[in-house]
Amino acid sequence: MTADVSITAAAAPSKAALGLGACTALVVGNMIGSGIFLLPSSLAAFGPISLVGWVVTASGAMVLALVFGRLARVVPKTGGPYAYAREGFGDFAGFLIAWGYWIALWSGNAAVAVAFAGYLGFLVPTIGASPLSGALAAVIAIWCLTFVNIRGVKEAGIVQLFTTIVKLFPLLTLIIFGAAYIEPANYTPINQSNETAFSAIAACAALTLWAFIGLESATVPAGEVVNPRRTIPMATIIGTAIAATVYIGVTFVALGVMPSDQLTGSTSPLADVAFVMWGSLGAAFVALGACISTFGTLNGFTMLTGQVPLAAARDGVFPSRFARLSSSGTPAFGLIFSNTLATVLILMSFSEGLAEQFEFIILLATLSTLVPYLVCALSEIMINVASRQSPMATLSPRLIILAGIGFFYSLWAIYGAGPDVVFWGFLLLMLGLPVYVWLRAQHTPTEHMEMDQHV
Repeated sequence: MTADVSITAAAAPSKAALGLGACTALVVGNMIGSGIFLLPSSLAAFGPISLVGWVVTASGAMVLALVFGRLARVVPKTGGPYAYAREGFGDFAGFLIAWGYWIALWSGNAAVAVAFAGYLGFLVPTIGASPLSGALAAVIAIWCLTFVNIRGVKEAGIVQLFTTIVKLFPLLTLIIFGAAYIEPANYTPINQSNETAFSAIAACAALTLWAFIGLESATVPAGEVVNPRRTIPMATIIGTAIAATVYIGVTFVALGVMPSDQLTGSTSPLADVAFVMWGSLGAAFVALGACISTFGTLNGFTMLTGQVPLAAARDGVFPSRFARLSSSGTPAFGLIFSNTLATVLILMSFSEGLAEQFEFIILLATLSTLVPYLVCALSEIMINVASRQSPMATLSPRLIILAGIGFFYSLWAIYGAGPDVVFWGFLLLMLGLPVYVWLRAQHTPTEHMEMDQHV
């Protein structure tokens, strides 16, 4: 990265605009998206034993939340997983994490926008009447939120806080009032699959893992956070705990209100549950909640599509154009470029014959978020060893245990994604190598020496 790009980027820092409420909303909003409105259908095939899978996954997610919370205190920089990976393992590892995570963000945005259009089509039949109408609704949603984020991080934070509060309302309503409609007989037998208890729990844990993607969200815009060393760890842990509580509560009620055989295969399981409880108005109420939920998630991840490449570009491991800020102090180029790619994916998903390819890309994008978790689990150990010039034996046992659990949990999650996804995910990461070589070729020998100090 050239010197003037660094000066330009650093000379126009935006005023910290995200407090504890907005950061917690970013974590909760990015995790609670379309998944919780669909997962009860997949989990119903296993029966109540799926709740154990939720607990296992929530426990692993809380460990990762603690890992990211600790890293936020050690490295309070914009970029989240990218910043931690680079600090611990150097520029090359930082680039790979930024590359994969960035791809995961904009392709994930496309998926969430499509889900938003689908839920909106339930409420407005004309939108769901044709693929073109659905594609248009998805694209409009993405660009509305892109321009909100271009206006400023504070404005995006307000949208995130509002949509998170509103999205929680129908879910909490289901949990609180759904208890009166539960039929205890629906909870028997505990394991309603044809698998052993261990296999069923493992399968459920693998399914529920995707619902916790985004727990690191508050770490990414660290430069925009008020008192990041305190705010980010608290927001990450509180947000993950809130999401886990909602997930388990909603699934418990859904399995109790409807028999598993009726819930399995439903395309709108929570709307079906609400229909049993309150009729068509209840179903519409939940569908509206799903729209708001996906809209809020779309807003949160749109913010991150600008922040991750911004941080990487400032360090010279992404094209310098991504480091340029608008008059509002936001990474407008990164937001526009990232969501242009998301728009292309949306149009592909509505093209005949490309739907399966699109779904596979989204699965690969999800895998790309697990790789940063794996690397970041060990980053604090690397940072400590490098800063103290001390051997592993002098490190805190608590740090080593936490890092070990986070690492092996992430490794297990990647294994659970399946061999095909891991294979193609590896190829996707390797596609970034020519970009890294090109970036290194742009630097002078002096700049190479400065960058190599991080390796």
